[in-house]
Amino acid sequence: MRCPACGNEDDRVIDSRTSERGECTRRRRECTACGRRFTTYERVELVASQVAKKDGRREPYDREKLLGGVRVACKKRPVSVAQIDELASRIEAEVAELGDKEIDSRFLGERVMAHLRALDEVAYVRFASVYREFRSISAFREELGKLGDQS
Repeated sequence: MRCPACGNEDDRVIDSRTSERGECTRRRRECTACGRRFTTYERVELVASQVAKKDGRREPYDREKLLGGVRVACKKRPVSVAQIDELASRIEAEVAELGDKEIDSRFLGERVMAHLRALDEVAYVRFASVYREFRSISAFREELGKLGDQS
């Protein structure tokens, strides 16, 4: 692993921990050249390597892109970074269970909304408004009505 401070590739692992669900391993490392400590994460590569977009395009699955959309929806909400990371890990586990080499972007979007609904209703509505492309206030009201009916 390359040190983010000096670029040296020689380091030693100080501590290793597995996440609560065992989906990733967190390692604290120390650079042998400059002594700086940093953290790395290891996770199993997602089975589905391609995402089929609504417009027919295909693109490689990108965890950071999924996390970015969730982070925007959760901005200024009482949702921790760990909760967001856990949400992404759960979705990846669901995708891995399918065993497909390609996953539909609609499946990913629906899974994000389902997990966000349970995590934070405001973040859910924010994400849904972009994902479902709400064009009017009535679309917001309709979605809020559905949310209120399920509470």
